[in-house]
Amino acid sequence: MRLLPAARPRLLALGEPTHREDALLDLRNEVFRQLVEQEGYRTIAIESDCMAGLVVDDYVTSGKGTLDEVMERGFSHGWGASAANRELVRWMRAHNDGRPESRWLRFAGFDGPLEITAAASPRQALTALHGYLSTWVDADLLPCTAETLDDLLGADDRWTDPAAMTDPARSVGRSAEAARLRLLTDDLVTLLDTQSPHLVEATSGDDWDRARLYGRTATGLLRYHHWMADTSPARMARLCAQRDVMMAHNLIGLAERGRTFVHAHNSHLQRPKSSMRMWEGRVEWWSAGALVSAELGAQYAFVATALGTIRHQGVDTPPPDTLEGRLYALPADRCVIDSERLTAALGDTPPEPRVSPWFGYSPLDPAHLTACDGVVFVKDVPRS
Repeated sequence: MRLLPAARPRLLALGEPTHREDALLDLRNEVFRQLVEQEGYRTIAIESDCMAGLVVDDYVTSGKGTLDEVMERGFSHGWGASAANRELVRWMRAHNDGRPESRWLRFAGFDGPLEITAAASPRQALTALHGYLSTWVDADLLPCTAETLDDLLGADDRWTDPAAMTDPARSVGRSAEAARLRLLTDDLVTLLDTQSPHLVEATSGDDWDRARLYGRTATGLLRYHHWMADTSPARMARLCAQRDVMMAHNLIGLAERGRTFVHAHNSHLQRPKSSMRMWEGRVEWWSAGALVSAELGAQYAFVATALGTIRHQGVDTPPPDTLEGRLYALPADRCVIDSERLTAALGDTPPEPRVSPWFGYSPLDPAHLTACDGVVFVKDVPRS
């Protein structure tokens, strides 16, 4: 905490250089427990579907459902199969049991309802927003009926067709129905804003927060589908950027609620531009962390994770002239490093970038070191 630009920042982000390694998630869980017990953090946000995350939050706060059901329905990207994620949810529920609401821990997904090869229909978010407004606002103010939304949305598989990721012609994002839905969503979100004094007073804080989440998600998904139908060379850069904008908006919403510990891939949380080589070539975009940092300043802190080996994935001992190679020479198995002191110690000759032998692992870019508030180094990641 002494490395951070502000004491107890509202968003404290810990990145990871790869997914699906429970040893790194166990470390995340350990850090979160210490932040809860010693620093007053009450929310954890992970790189998972923000709408599905409401299922997890309901369970850890009220015990709704069973642990098995929550792990199946409350995570995207297959994260529900992780033993470390299961332990996180179990511990949060046990922590909250018998405590007053003011001391409850909260869970959030901050990713959009997106998978690698598909995007969700905006139906869930859009109908939930309309339902909230129709309950609390005069019917004459609503821009449309629920039946109109249902007719325009049509069958969900029109929206979720995985072929649309590589074939823009398969996307419905620029259909007449999608264009009408974007206008109606804008009207619904505007109605939410214009009625905020009444809604904040008339409904619970959770209901108000969720209504805003529904609005953000419906708006973001319709934009995402719009760009899925794009045929320009900038298509994938726009899609990557739109995903991270959705993430950033969700994180800022969580920061308004209180101190939050954030965990996701380094590329979503870093301050410099992110990049990825895809089938259409190399794309660049500003990450959620960069966007949030521009908005919150010192109230956003980012600690990157670098690692030495994941031998079961072919990531062996790093070359000694790389950043990870220098850190691998340290005696500790895990350590927290002051990035400014490390940069000074490296001198005028920066380390060579480490070449990843595996697509799923991204080494820490030495050029990004000065944009981190600290680095966690894990020497060896064992097989889960």
